[in-house]
Amino acid sequence: MNTKEIRELSATEIETKLRETRQELLQLRLRKQTGQVEKPHQIREFRKDIARLETLLHAKKNSAAAA
Repeated sequence: MNTKEIRELSATEIETKLRETRQELLQLRLRKQTGQVEKPHQIREFRKDIARLETLLHAKKNSAAAA
């Protein structure tokens, strides 16, 4: 997910997407432990997406609080 796409979302949508991404990462980690992961690079992508979502969510909340 691009930063540009995330910026277009509202704070509640970002929180929902963050929750979904964390759940997908958990499922992927569990599959990795059993050796069923076809695309191990997705773990890194999910971690980066989570970081992007958290960063932009924090920025939106700070700008809303300041306004």
